[in-house]
Amino acid sequence: MAANGDGLVLFSGYAKLPVGITASEMYKVIGVILVVRVETGEIVEADCTLATTVARQYVANSLLGQSIKNGPETVLRIIDKQYQGSAKKAIMTSLRIIFDKYRSFMEEQSSSETDIR
Repeated sequence: MAANGDGLVLFSGYAKLPVGITASEMYKVIGVILVVRVETGEIVEADCTLATTVARQYVANSLLGQSIKNGPETVLRIIDKQYQGSAKKAIMTSLRIIFDKYRSFMEEQSSSETDIR
């Protein structure tokens, strides 16, 4: 199913950061990158372009092991409760974008399997 043969696919989402925070001075947008086991939707790796190592690691650790298979609500709720930084809305927007990409990927996989049969 996945290109690398182990069921893992990398998804990324980007959103504009609020003006006046360190990360926006460095990047203008935040990138959230997830490696997902597509069958289960489990997040096996996570990273983002926040300015500090602590923030990047905290967001990544909050997302690891979660699943996006049934929608983004669980990961959005986690970020909403556990991340109280200025980039919260941008992170959540990036996660919604990733979920949309995941859903489209799964629909494409499903339709290609149907086409083969």
